[in-house]
Amino acid sequence: MALYLLFESASGYGLFHAYGIDEIGQSVDAVRSSVLDLDRFGKAVKLAAFTPFSSAVDALNQCNAISEGIMTDELRSFLELNLPKPKEGKKAKYSLGVVEPKVGSHISEVTGIPCQSNEFVQELLRGVRLHFDRFISELKKTDLEKAQLGLGHSYSRAKVKFNVNRVDNMVIQAIFLLDTLDKDVNSFSMRGMVSWHFPELVKIVNDNYIYAKLAKYIVNKSELAEKDIPVLADLIGDEDKAKEVVEAAKASMGQDLSPVDLSMSSNSLKEYLVLKRHFSGH
Repeated sequence: MALYLLFESASGYGLFHAYGIDEIGQSVDAVRSSVLDLDRFGKAVKLAAFTPFSSAVDALNQCNAISEGIMTDELRSFLELNLPKPKEGKKAKYSLGVVEPKVGSHISEVTGIPCQSNEFVQELLRGVRLHFDRFISELKKTDLEKAQLGLGHSYSRAKVKFNVNRVDNMVIQAIFLLDTLDKDVNSFSMRGMVSWHFPELVKIVNDNYIYAKLAKYIVNKSELAEKDIPVLADLIGDEDKAKEVVEAAKASMGQDLSPVDLSMSSNSLKEYLVLKRHFSGH
Protein backbone atom coordinates (compact mmCIF):
# COMPACT_ATOMS: atom_id res chain seq x y z
CA MET A 1 0.00 0.00 0.00
CA ALA A 2 1.34 3.43 -0.96
CA LEU A 3 2.14 5.90 1.78
CA TYR A 4 1.68 9.67 1.59
CA LEU A 5 2.79 12.14 4.24
CA LEU A 6 1.06 15.36 5.27
CA PHE A 7 3.44 18.00 6.55
CA GLU A 8 2.16 21.24 8.06
CA SER A 9 4.82 23.93 7.76
CA ALA A 10 4.68 27.60 8.72
CA SER A 11 4.51 28.46 5.00
CA GLY A 12 1.86 26.01 3.85
CA TYR A 13 0.76 22.39 3.53
CA GLY A 14 3.07 19.89 1.90
CA LEU A 15 2.12 16.45 0.59
CA PHE A 16 4.93 13.92 0.20
CA HIS A 17 4.97 10.49 -1.39
CA ALA A 18 7.05 7.88 0.42
CA TYR A 19 7.61 5.93 -2.79
CA GLY A 20 11.01 4.40 -2.07
CA ILE A 21 10.71 2.99 1.41
CA ASP A 22 12.44 -0.19 0.27
CA GLU A 23 15.53 1.90 -0.52
CA ILE A 24 16.09 2.78 3.13
CA GLY A 25 14.25 -0.06 4.87
CA GLN A 26 10.83 -0.32 6.42
CA SER A 27 11.90 -0.20 10.05
CA VAL A 28 12.01 2.78 12.37
CA ASP A 29 15.76 2.37 12.91
CA ALA A 30 16.41 2.27 9.16
CA VAL A 31 14.48 5.51 8.61
CA ARG A 32 16.17 7.12 11.59
CA SER A 33 19.62 6.35 10.22
CA SER A 34 18.76 7.71 6.77
CA VAL A 35 17.20 10.99 7.86
CA LEU A 36 20.46 12.94 8.09
CA ASP A 37 21.54 11.94 4.57
CA LEU A 38 19.48 13.95 2.08
CA ASP A 39 20.69 11.95 -0.93
CA ARG A 40 19.56 8.73 0.68
CA PHE A 41 16.37 10.14 2.18
CA GLY A 42 15.49 11.88 -1.09
CA LYS A 43 15.37 8.49 -2.83
CA ALA A 44 12.60 7.39 -0.49
CA VAL A 45 10.48 10.53 -0.19
CA LYS A 46 9.52 13.11 -2.81
CA LEU A 47 7.29 16.17 -2.86
CA ALA A 48 3.90 15.49 -4.42
CA ALA A 49 2.21 18.86 -3.86
CA PHE A 50 2.53 22.08 -1.91
CA THR A 51 0.07 24.89 -1.26
CA PRO A 52 1.19 28.06 0.51
CA PHE A 53 -0.92 29.86 3.07
CA SER A 54 -2.49 33.03 1.70
CA SER A 55 -1.43 35.24 4.61
CA ALA A 56 -0.05 35.28 8.14
CA VAL A 57 -3.61 35.29 9.47
CA ASP A 58 -4.43 32.23 7.36
CA ALA A 59 -1.30 30.48 8.65
CA LEU A 60 -2.37 31.16 12.24
CA ASN A 61 -5.90 29.91 11.61
CA GLN A 62 -4.60 26.71 10.02
CA CYS A 63 -2.14 26.18 12.87
CA ASN A 64 -4.85 26.67 15.50
CA ALA A 65 -7.11 24.19 13.71
CA ILE A 66 -4.36 21.56 13.50
CA SER A 67 -3.51 21.99 17.19
CA GLU A 68 -7.17 21.34 18.01
CA GLY A 69 -7.36 18.26 15.77
CA ILE A 70 -9.56 19.89 13.13
CA MET A 71 -9.27 19.57 9.36
CA THR A 72 -10.00 22.92 7.71
CA ASP A 73 -11.81 23.33 4.39
CA GLU A 74 -8.51 24.42 2.82
CA LEU A 75 -6.76 21.27 4.00
CA ARG A 76 -9.61 19.08 2.79
CA SER A 77 -9.52 20.67 -0.67
CA PHE A 78 -5.75 20.25 -0.81
CA LEU A 79 -5.90 16.55 0.05
CA GLU A 80 -8.82 15.72 -2.23
CA LEU A 81 -7.16 17.54 -5.12
CA ASN A 82 -3.73 15.93 -4.80
CA LEU A 83 -4.28 12.43 -3.40
CA PRO A 84 -5.13 9.58 -5.81
CA LYS A 85 -8.87 9.15 -6.20
CA PRO A 86 -10.05 5.58 -5.52
CA LYS A 87 -12.43 3.95 -7.94
CA GLU A 88 -16.06 4.24 -7.03
CA GLY A 89 -17.09 1.70 -4.43
CA LYS A 90 -13.50 0.68 -3.68
CA LYS A 91 -11.20 1.55 -0.82
CA ALA A 92 -8.14 3.73 -1.30
CA LYS A 93 -4.94 1.84 -2.01
CA TYR A 94 -2.87 4.23 0.05
CA SER A 95 -2.73 5.70 3.54
CA LEU A 96 -1.89 9.18 4.74
CA GLY A 97 0.71 9.66 7.46
CA VAL A 98 0.04 12.59 9.81
CA VAL A 99 1.76 14.05 12.86
CA GLU A 100 -1.37 14.61 14.95
CA PRO A 101 -3.54 11.51 15.50
CA LYS A 102 -6.61 13.70 16.16
CA VAL A 103 -6.21 15.38 12.78
CA GLY A 104 -5.89 11.96 11.17
CA SER A 105 -9.10 10.79 12.84
CA HIS A 106 -10.97 13.86 11.63
CA ILE A 107 -9.65 13.46 8.08
CA SER A 108 -10.69 9.79 8.01
CA GLU A 109 -14.10 10.58 9.47
CA VAL A 110 -14.91 13.35 6.98
CA THR A 111 -13.22 12.19 3.77
CA GLY A 112 -12.74 8.45 4.26
CA ILE A 113 -8.99 8.79 3.62
CA PRO A 114 -7.19 6.17 5.74
CA CYS A 115 -4.68 7.83 8.07
CA GLN A 116 -1.94 6.60 10.35
CA SER A 117 0.28 8.23 12.94
CA ASN A 118 2.87 5.86 14.32
CA GLU A 119 6.57 5.96 15.12
CA PHE A 120 7.53 5.01 11.56
CA VAL A 121 5.50 7.91 10.13
CA GLN A 122 6.87 10.28 12.76
CA GLU A 123 10.45 9.47 11.73
CA LEU A 124 9.64 10.02 8.06
CA LEU A 125 8.06 13.38 8.87
CA ARG A 126 11.08 14.27 10.97
CA GLY A 127 13.19 13.83 7.86
CA VAL A 128 10.75 15.95 5.85
CA ARG A 129 10.94 18.68 8.48
CA LEU A 130 14.74 18.59 8.43
CA HIS A 131 15.05 18.88 4.65
CA PHE A 132 11.83 20.76 3.90
CA ASP A 133 13.54 23.78 2.33
CA ARG A 134 15.47 21.44 -0.02
CA PHE A 135 12.29 19.84 -1.35
CA ILE A 136 10.84 23.19 -2.43
CA SER A 137 13.37 25.05 -4.55
CA GLU A 138 11.31 28.27 -4.63
CA LEU A 139 11.35 28.46 -0.82
CA LYS A 140 14.51 29.92 0.70
CA LYS A 141 15.61 28.75 4.11
CA THR A 142 15.57 32.33 5.42
CA ASP A 143 11.98 32.75 4.22
CA LEU A 144 10.97 29.59 6.06
CA GLU A 145 12.69 30.75 9.24
CA LYS A 146 10.91 34.11 9.08
CA ALA A 147 7.57 32.37 8.58
CA GLN A 148 8.25 30.04 11.53
CA LEU A 149 9.24 32.95 13.76
CA GLY A 150 6.21 35.04 12.84
CA LEU A 151 3.79 32.15 13.22
CA GLY A 152 5.40 31.12 16.51
CA HIS A 153 4.88 34.59 17.98
CA SER A 154 1.30 34.84 16.71
CA TYR A 155 0.41 31.35 17.93
CA SER A 156 1.90 32.00 21.37
CA ARG A 157 0.03 35.29 21.75
CA ALA A 158 -3.21 33.60 20.76
CA LYS A 159 -2.70 30.82 23.31
CA VAL A 160 -1.86 33.11 26.20
CA LYS A 161 -5.32 34.14 27.33
CA PHE A 162 -5.73 37.47 29.14
CA ASN A 163 -6.43 36.91 32.81
CA VAL A 164 -8.59 39.69 34.22
CA ASN A 165 -7.35 38.76 37.69
CA ARG A 166 -3.69 39.07 36.72
CA VAL A 167 -3.57 42.83 37.34
CA ASP A 168 -5.21 42.33 40.73
CA ASN A 169 -2.68 39.61 41.50
CA MET A 170 0.19 41.99 40.77
CA VAL A 171 -1.31 44.63 43.07
CA ILE A 172 -1.78 42.05 45.82
CA GLN A 173 1.80 40.84 45.40
CA ALA A 174 3.10 44.43 45.49
CA ILE A 175 1.21 45.12 48.74
CA PHE A 176 2.53 41.86 50.21
CA LEU A 177 6.08 42.85 49.21
CA LEU A 178 5.68 46.25 50.86
CA ASP A 179 4.41 44.60 54.04
CA THR A 180 7.38 42.23 54.02
CA LEU A 181 9.80 45.10 53.48
CA ASP A 182 8.16 47.02 56.32
CA LYS A 183 8.65 44.06 58.67
CA ASP A 184 12.27 43.67 57.57
CA VAL A 185 12.91 47.38 58.02
CA ASN A 186 11.44 47.28 61.52
CA SER A 187 13.53 44.22 62.37
CA PHE A 188 16.75 45.85 61.25
CA SER A 189 15.88 49.15 62.92
CA MET A 190 16.25 47.48 66.32
CA ARG A 191 19.50 48.92 67.63
CA GLY A 192 20.89 45.60 68.77
CA MET A 193 24.65 45.46 68.58
CA VAL A 194 25.09 49.23 68.04
CA SER A 195 23.31 49.94 71.32
CA TRP A 196 25.79 47.74 73.15
CA HIS A 197 28.70 49.56 71.55
CA PHE A 198 27.44 53.16 71.59
CA PRO A 199 24.26 53.43 73.74
CA GLU A 200 24.43 57.24 73.95
CA LEU A 201 23.80 57.63 70.21
CA VAL A 202 20.10 56.76 70.45
CA LYS A 203 19.56 59.60 72.94
CA ILE A 204 20.97 62.10 70.44
CA VAL A 205 19.30 60.80 67.27
CA ASN A 206 15.80 59.28 67.36
CA ASP A 207 15.17 58.82 63.63
CA ASN A 208 15.88 55.20 62.62
CA TYR A 209 17.18 56.04 59.16
CA ILE A 210 19.55 58.80 60.32
CA TYR A 211 20.61 56.61 63.25
CA ALA A 212 21.52 53.79 60.84
CA LYS A 213 23.47 56.13 58.54
CA LEU A 214 25.42 57.49 61.51
CA ALA A 215 26.13 54.02 62.91
CA LYS A 216 27.29 52.84 59.48
CA TYR A 217 29.68 55.78 59.22
CA ILE A 218 30.98 55.57 62.78
CA VAL A 219 31.43 51.76 62.98
CA ASN A 220 33.92 52.03 65.85
CA LYS A 221 33.20 54.85 68.33
CA SER A 222 36.82 54.90 69.55
CA GLU A 223 37.96 56.14 66.14
CA LEU A 224 35.55 59.09 66.09
CA ALA A 225 37.31 62.51 66.23
CA GLU A 226 36.80 66.24 65.66
CA LYS A 227 37.62 65.82 61.96
CA ASP A 228 34.44 63.77 61.54
CA ILE A 229 32.12 66.59 62.66
CA PRO A 230 31.47 67.98 59.11
CA VAL A 231 30.44 64.55 57.83
CA LEU A 232 28.29 63.88 60.89
CA ALA A 233 26.67 67.30 60.54
CA ASP A 234 25.85 66.52 56.92
CA LEU A 235 24.25 63.20 57.92
CA ILE A 236 22.28 64.64 60.83
CA GLY A 237 21.60 68.07 59.38
CA ASP A 238 22.62 69.71 62.66
CA GLU A 239 26.20 70.70 63.53
CA ASP A 240 25.50 70.99 67.26
CA LYS A 241 24.23 67.42 67.36
CA ALA A 242 27.27 66.30 65.37
CA LYS A 243 29.55 67.80 68.05
CA GLU A 244 27.40 66.16 70.71
CA VAL A 245 27.91 62.75 69.04
CA VAL A 246 31.70 63.18 69.07
CA GLU A 247 31.70 64.22 72.73
CA ALA A 248 29.40 61.33 73.64
CA ALA A 249 31.73 58.87 71.88
CA LYS A 250 34.66 60.04 73.98
CA ALA A 251 32.79 59.45 77.24
CA SER A 252 30.72 56.46 76.10
CA MET A 253 30.02 53.68 78.61
CA GLY A 254 29.37 51.16 75.82
CA GLN A 255 31.33 47.93 75.39
CA ASP A 256 34.10 47.52 72.86
CA LEU A 257 33.28 45.09 70.05
CA SER A 258 35.58 42.68 68.26
CA PRO A 259 36.41 43.28 64.56
CA VAL A 260 34.07 40.41 63.64
CA ASP A 261 31.17 41.95 65.60
CA LEU A 262 31.83 45.37 64.07
CA SER A 263 31.81 43.83 60.59
CA MET A 264 28.52 42.02 61.26
CA SER A 265 26.98 45.20 62.60
CA SER A 266 28.15 47.16 59.54
CA ASN A 267 26.70 44.56 57.15
CA SER A 268 23.35 44.60 58.97
CA LEU A 269 23.23 48.37 58.73
CA LYS A 270 23.98 48.25 55.00
CA GLU A 271 21.12 45.80 54.46
CA TYR A 272 18.79 47.93 56.56
CA LEU A 273 19.64 51.07 54.56
CA VAL A 274 19.02 49.28 51.26
CA LEU A 275 15.64 48.03 52.46
CA LYS A 276 14.72 51.45 53.80
CA ARG A 277 15.58 53.12 50.48
CA HIS A 278 13.46 50.58 48.59
CA PHE A 279 10.57 50.94 50.98
CA SER A 280 10.42 54.71 51.50
CA GLY A 281 12.35 56.10 48.53
CA HIS A 282 15.11 57.73 50.56
